Amino acid sequence: MRHRPMFSSWFASFVPSALNTRPKEWLRAAFGAALGVLLSALVCRQVFGSEVALHLMGPLGASAILLFAVSSGALAQPWSIVGSYLTATVVALLMVHFFGRSLGSASLAVGISLALMCPLRCLHPPGGAVALCVVLAGPAMVNMGFMLLYPVLLNALCLLGCALLYNNLTRVRYPKSHMTPATDLHHTHDPSPEQRVGITSADVDQALTDMGEFVDVTRENLELIIRATEKHALRRSMGEIRAGQIMSRDVQCATPETTLKQALRMLKHHHLKTLPILDEERHLVGIVSLIDLIGHSRRSGRRNLLGRLGLRRDVLLEQVMSSPVTCVDSRAHVVELIPLLSGQGLHCLPVLEQGELVGIVTQTDLIAALHRDLIMHLG
Repeated sequence: MRHRPMFSSWFASFVPSALNTRPKEWLRAAFGAALGVLLSALVCRQVFGSEVALHLMGPLGASAILLFAVSSGALAQPWSIVGSYLTATVVALLMVHFFGRSLGSASLAVGISLALMCPLRCLHPPGGAVALCVVLAGPAMVNMGFMLLYPVLLNALCLLGCALLYNNLTRVRYPKSHMTPATDLHHTHDPSPEQRVGITSADVDQALTDMGEFVDVTRENLELIIRATEKHALRRSMGEIRAGQIMSRDVQCATPETTLKQALRMLKHHHLKTLPILDEERHLVGIVSLIDLIGHSRRSGRRNLLGRLGLRRDVLLEQVMSSPVTCVDSRAHVVELIPLLSGQGLHCLPVLEQGELVGIVTQTDLIAALHRDLIMHLG
């Protein structure tokens, strides 16, 4: 009786998990895989004949499922298919040369190919099928020898080309690029603000090392999933706090015709760091900050900002302002504002409703909102 729960748990592990993709994505991937296999096989048949093309279609079909259905996986990246096909073909041809064509040499070719794909970072399951196809080749392929590399690599490159074109045209980014480090806005050695607390990149690396198993997801995608999970959890815990609730509504604005001296006077009087710039129709066309004014002063060759502004009162904000402006909608959740105001070096975010400026969220507004939320949870 004690073994029944354990047996039930073991048996339940065979039940497949639900897919987190939509039927539209299934159809997109299915059409792409069919098209990729067809085009690759037609090219191979045109160059090397029907028998060779048909004999190599097995691994081609398996690769197509990876490249079109799970293109974000580590096993589906460009080097995975090209490197695995090349490795498996060379290993299989060596097995044939030394041991002949047999089930034993075919099995050995699969094992050695797998062992080599790992350090070469080109693990790709259909590579095992390539090794089998090469060892157990038909009459038309036996006499090709090492020339068999050509049709195998032609298939890999044709299918890869189809995946690159089709996936990106259907708005699926492929291949998955490596995450670039956050821009160091302050030119210091500190990590970005969002990486100073919580889960870090080093934590992800350590977790993958601790698992010690093959994981069909790139390290970059895994970190993105973790970050997105943290974001959704924080959003749930903070409730429905929106930009429109925490923004400052009495916004001091300038126009493109405002002079630099007038802008500096406004910034000093209201203790501000930035000024939104509106046109005659009250549409946001730019933003200017103290950094912009200082930068203009340096480009003008004057060390004294006040002196420069006093000498050139005709310099207008339209010549200095930054555009386009990073904005948010009044319905944007406060969680969406955090990376903009912490990791991108922005001091404020203009808030729009139907294209019109209705307020501004500053770093101070965000800190106050987070503080109130923390007090409410502690209370």
